[in-house]
Amino acid sequence: MKITPYLNFAGNCREAMTFYHSVFGGELEMTAHKDTPSAEHVPAEMQNQIMHAALTSSDGTLFASDAPMAQANSFSGVYLSVHPKTVEEADRMFAALKDGGEVEMELEETFWAKRFGMLHDRWGVKWMFNVD
Repeated sequence: MKITPYLNFAGNCREAMTFYHSVFGGELEMTAHKDTPSAEHVPAEMQNQIMHAALTSSDGTLFASDAPMAQANSFSGVYLSVHPKTVEEADRMFAALKDGGEVEMELEETFWAKRFGMLHDRWGVKWMFNVD
C-alpha cells in the first residue's frame, strides 16, 4: 500500500510548495482553481489559489492544495518523515525548513541514526528527519 501525504493550506499553497520544491527538488505541478472546468463554482477570492499541487521525485510524492480558511489543517499530530541519503543533504534541508520555523529537536547524531531532528516550518507543517 502506498500512502501519499496531502497538505491543505490556508491560501499559501503556491508559496509553500514552491519553497518545498527548492528544498527537495523533483518536479512541481500546480493547478489554480481558475484553470479548471469547475472554476465557475469557486468563490472569486479563491480563483488564483491552488486546487491541486504535486511535488514528485523518484522517492515519492507530496500533494497539497488551498482550502477555505475554516477548512485548512493546523497540521497538529502529524509529521512528514524525510530520509535523506547523506548527512550533508539532511543538514541543507533541515536548515532551509527551519528558517522562519521552530526547531523541536536539532539535527544531531543519535543511537539509532547518523542524524535525527524535528521541526515545524513557517507554515506549521511538522517535519522529522532521519539519516540511517
